[in-house]
Amino acid sequence: MNVIFLSPHFPPNYYYFCVHLNELGANVLGLADESFDRLRPELRIALREYYRVSDMHNYDELLRACGYFTHRYGKIDRIDSMNEYWLETEAHLRTDFNIPGPNLKVLESMRRKSFMKQIFAKAGVDVAKGSVIQNLKDAKRFIDEVGYPIVAKPDCGVGAASTFKITNDNELIGFFNVKPPNDFIFEEFIQGQIFTFDGLTDQDGKVVFFTSHTYSQGIMEVVNDDNLLYYYSLRDIPADLESAGLRVVKAYKLRERFFHFEFFRSEQDNRLLGLEVNMRPPGGLTTDMFNYANEIDVYKEWANIVVHNRFSAAYLRPYHCCYISRKFNKRYLHSHGEILEKFGGQILHYDSISGVFSTALGNYGYITRSSDLAEILEIAEYIQAVE
Repeated sequence: MNVIFLSPHFPPNYYYFCVHLNELGANVLGLADESFDRLRPELRIALREYYRVSDMHNYDELLRACGYFTHRYGKIDRIDSMNEYWLETEAHLRTDFNIPGPNLKVLESMRRKSFMKQIFAKAGVDVAKGSVIQNLKDAKRFIDEVGYPIVAKPDCGVGAASTFKITNDNELIGFFNVKPPNDFIFEEFIQGQIFTFDGLTDQDGKVVFFTSHTYSQGIMEVVNDDNLLYYYSLRDIPADLESAGLRVVKAYKLRERFFHFEFFRSEQDNRLLGLEVNMRPPGGLTTDMFNYANEIDVYKEWANIVVHNRFSAAYLRPYHCCYISRKFNKRYLHSHGEILEKFGGQILHYDSISGVFSTALGNYGYITRSSDLAEILEIAEYIQAVE
């Protein structure tokens, strides 16, 4: 089996996918713009061959690289990166080389939030009212319907980048004064808590692993207001969330794919509303949190599905696992040393965070776990306490 992995060195923890593919006998073919010598040793060993391009945004270079791999190793069976940033690139290459997986025909429903609403509706999941807005007149018509505040975000975008909460006419006019030329979708503002439905399907579309996380606050607020974030996994997943998540998986006909769906739980009426979908693992260190919370190796299990279509791990969610962020621009009550002295037994990992993710996930993060949610919340409060 020949598997091309785009940018296998980033995010840093994703090299495990390549390591386990190699252990199961696949030819793992790396493709990126990083120097081979700068890849971590475990990744270099796992790659059958590495093709370096000067620019990952130069599609002609990527075509030549995939053509080279095809000439040298035969038909390419899979191509992936696990990274939403390269989703469109992957789809183009799959289409051009007839490789299984999401291609250009299905890309719009996976990237455009307006299309996502249609899939949520198909799955019987409520959504916030929304509309793609072309001009100020359209915006005012929509606001007359739903009222302020509203949320404006790119119809096709990654994370909370360029997402705005608009609360009055002056802010609305200001938004249009700086609005980029791409399409934006306006949505009614929902006061509530974010819950995710995350997991993995096998080659037949069966959900073989799923879990859920909830956030201390919305990513938009964290990014725009420079706030701190923590989020943790649930041990017991609400029945309506599980049902909605499974229906969305079925509506998208996902095969051999990680997924990360986001929902709002409305404070007003406790309704669950679909927010958006991502056809990749959750960002940051969440795949490691999968493992810590369930005592499994999801990197290995994904490779096992790709090569053998088997998911062998049993999981019972014995722990809540929590990611807790810090930002360097804040003054904290407790030092790193004090944190480790007080909670060292519960903290499993701590590390700096890449600048690409730091606006949402902070400059530094801690991962902790406990079967007791109260203990998780105590640790998060201690780590993030500011002067």
